[in-house]
Amino acid sequence: MIQVWNEVKEEIKKTIGEDSFKNWINKLNFVEVVDGFLRLSTPSNFVKDTVLTRYSSMIVEAFNARGSSINAMLVDVDLSAKSPKNTSEKISIDSETENNNVDEISLLDKRFTFKNFVVGKPNEFAYTAALRVAESDTTPFNPLFLYGGVGLGKTHLMHAIAWEIKRVNKKKKVIYISAEKFMYMFIRSLRFKNTMSFKEMFRNVDVLMIDDVQFIGGKGATQEEFFHTFNDLVENNRQIILSADKSPSDLDGVEDRLKSRLGWGLVADIHPTTYELRLGILQSKVKSCPINVSTKVLEFLAFKITSNIRELEGALNRIIAHASLVGIEINIEVAQEVLKDLLRSNEKFITIEIIQKKVCEYFGVKLSDILSTKRHKNITKTRHVAMYLSKELTTKSLPDIGKSFGGKDHATVIHAVKRVKEMMNEDRVFATDLEILTKALES
Repeated sequence: MIQVWNEVKEEIKKTIGEDSFKNWINKLNFVEVVDGFLRLSTPSNFVKDTVLTRYSSMIVEAFNARGSSINAMLVDVDLSAKSPKNTSEKISIDSETENNNVDEISLLDKRFTFKNFVVGKPNEFAYTAALRVAESDTTPFNPLFLYGGVGLGKTHLMHAIAWEIKRVNKKKKVIYISAEKFMYMFIRSLRFKNTMSFKEMFRNVDVLMIDDVQFIGGKGATQEEFFHTFNDLVENNRQIILSADKSPSDLDGVEDRLKSRLGWGLVADIHPTTYELRLGILQSKVKSCPINVSTKVLEFLAFKITSNIRELEGALNRIIAHASLVGIEINIEVAQEVLKDLLRSNEKFITIEIIQKKVCEYFGVKLSDILSTKRHKNITKTRHVAMYLSKELTTKSLPDIGKSFGGKDHATVIHAVKRVKEMMNEDRVFATDLEILTKALES
């Protein structure tokens, strides 16, 4: 099977390129293929998250094209980096130690606490609900169901809840586990005829936390076991905390009776990040950074990396690591060069609508205001900048640009372009703002 893994790596290298291969795939170690699960390991949580987000389907497809029958992929974090099998999470349920101490399968990331969670409008409700559950002696919401897109902070909140519960009451038994690992352990318990140990482990806890529960969709036997585990814990007033990429009612392949139970308690969604939240996250991270990262670089990243928090933080880490190794100052040009593959993968066709949205977000103005006839100073400046960038970055004619701004004529656009050029010569700060906006839109 090692030979197959080597073949898979070579195939993926040709697809994603040398740089991405070195950054991600080459840092993975093959562990095993068992019961339809491919297990890999890596010494980095960041690599694990990125691989699962961007490359898991590609790896599984490559294995299956070579005769394997893989249903899911697991990546364990091997902090010691001594052996692919020396993983940070124990997954065998045959160990007597694990049966006596369920926390042993719940090793948590110390970075993911409430203190380190940056709160903004998109995640404020989910954060408040998570904190309420973590600090409560009772079960205020059962289950607490957190959902949102990839990399928006669900796993961070799950870890934070677990840390806080253990801080408040060290005697509480807490299991934090991914849905894929829950499924893997259940299948192994069937294979080794050890289902009683499995049931005892998951039904004899104070708090059960399962991340990415959408992965049990379509898995009939696993859903059946989870259904009974869920009922048993609720009946005994034990807390259940779950996360997924969709709300309970929208989960694919999940039985209706289970969907109903998942929505019994409190369902809290995490919305896509705003510019302000992304910038706040970056500013929080650089506080402990030994290398200076200018505000302009952070603003550039906050504008450009909009997909999710995971990629945003990863981009900052790559820039800092590069600057530290090479010994250079971090500026926007360096950021563009180091992140060229990431920026290219997020590249979008520039339209007037995209420009309007980005410029309004940057200057804190409503889109409806720049499309109106309002002439407040900040609104007028924002409208002029958006018109200027529409002329510079699109192939639209002046009349077409004017029409896109609430039916303005071409003379208004000409005036806006002229005024922006004058302001760039007069105001260095304004010129820098234009540089950031332009590079964020072009890159």
